[in-house]
Amino acid sequence: MKRIIVIFFLISSWQICAQIELDTLSNDLRLSSLPYFNYGRGLGITSKDSVFQMNMRFRMQNLASYYHLPEEEYDEMDAKIRRLRLRFDGFLGNPKFLYAIQLSFATDDLGEFQENEERFNVIRDAVFMYRPNKNWNFIFGQTKLPGNRQRVNSSGALQFTDRTINNASFNIDRDFGFQLHYIKDFKDQFSYNFKTALSSGRGRNFPETFEAGGAFTAKAELFPFGVFKRDGRYFEGDILREERFKLMLSGAYHYNSNALRNRGQIGLDLWETATMRSSFFDVMFKYQGFAGMMAYMNRTSPEVFQNNPEDITEQRFIFVGEGIDIQLSYVFPTNYEIIGRYSEQRVGSEIEALTPSSNEMAIGLTRYFWEHAFKIQLELSRRQFIPAQQERFNEYYVRFQVEMGI
Repeated sequence: MKRIIVIFFLISSWQICAQIELDTLSNDLRLSSLPYFNYGRGLGITSKDSVFQMNMRFRMQNLASYYHLPEEEYDEMDAKIRRLRLRFDGFLGNPKFLYAIQLSFATDDLGEFQENEERFNVIRDAVFMYRPNKNWNFIFGQTKLPGNRQRVNSSGALQFTDRTINNASFNIDRDFGFQLHYIKDFKDQFSYNFKTALSSGRGRNFPETFEAGGAFTAKAELFPFGVFKRDGRYFEGDILREERFKLMLSGAYHYNSNALRNRGQIGLDLWETATMRSSFFDVMFKYQGFAGMMAYMNRTSPEVFQNNPEDITEQRFIFVGEGIDIQLSYVFPTNYEIIGRYSEQRVGSEIEALTPSSNEMAIGLTRYFWEHAFKIQLELSRRQFIPAQQERFNEYYVRFQVEMGI
C-alpha cells in the first residue's frame, strides 16, 4: 500500500511540474519564481514559505584535440576535461535579494593566484544582487565585467569549442567590485541596456592587499528591432530560429589604473601596477537560423615595458594591440549547425619584435540535442603566426568536444 501511495505521489508531482511554464531566459540574473521542487534550468528548490530559493546546475566539457605543426614536423594530441563547473543561484528572504555562485574544478579552468604558487582559483563567481524592479540591477562581488560580447557569454553557449584568439588576448575577464545595470527590454521595439562597473582591477581572487586604485568599465547595448528570443544575446547561433530579423550593437570602454598582470585581470604577473585602456565593439544578428557576429577589441598602455627591480636584465611587457573577429552560421531544422570564423590579431608596434601577430580560420559542425546544454562539436582550424621580419608559420588543429549540463 505504501508503495502505491509513493508511486501515485511521484506521478502527480511530475504532472504538476509538466504544466508549469518555466522562464528559460539565458540571462542567469533573471530568475523566475520556481515551484517548490522543479526540473528547469538545473534543479530548483524553493522553501514552503517562499523566503529561500536555490537553483543548482552543473556542466562539463570533454575535449580531445590533435595538433599539426608542419614547420616543426611535429604532431601532438591532447585529451582532457576542459571545463567542469558547479553553479548555485537564487534568492534569500526576498526575490529582490539574489545571489550567484560558480565553482570550477578542471585543471585548465582553475589558474594560479601567482606564479610558482600552488593555490588555485576555484571560485569563479560569488555575487550579491539587489533588483528593486525589472529595470535596475545592483551587484556586489566577483563576476564577469561588462566587456566584449563573447566573453560575457557563458563558455557553454559557444558555437566553437572555445573563444577566439582575440578574446584570449584582450578580454577583461572577471573582477571584484560593484556593478550597476539598467535594462530596458522589449520584444519588438527599440531596446537598450547600460552597464557600469567599479572594480579592483586585479582579477579574480587576488590574495593580497593592494594600493589604492582600480578599474572602471562602461557598456551600452542597443537592440533596434527588439531583444532576441529568450535573451539570445547570451548564446551564440540562432538555435531558436528568430521569425523577425534581430540585431544587437554594443560598445564598451575599460580603464584600469591598478593592473598587476600583463593582460589586465589575467596573464603574467608584473612587478608594479600599470595603466591600461581597452575598447570593445560588437555586432550580432539572428534571423531564421542564420546568425552572425563581428567584434573589434583593443588594449593600449603608456607603460608597455617593466624591468625586474631585482634583475634589470629581466623584462616583461603588457600585451597591447587590436583584433577583429567575424563569425557566421546556420542552424538547419534538423539541429545540425555549420559555422565559419575568421580572426585577425595585430600586436602593438612596441612589442611586435617579441611576440607575433596572427590570424585564424576555423570551420565547425555542431549537433544540438538539447540546445547548448547538450551538444557535440567538431572543429577544424588553422592559425598562422606572423613574426616581424621572419617567415610565417602555421599551426593546424582538430577538436572534438561533448558539452553536457543542466
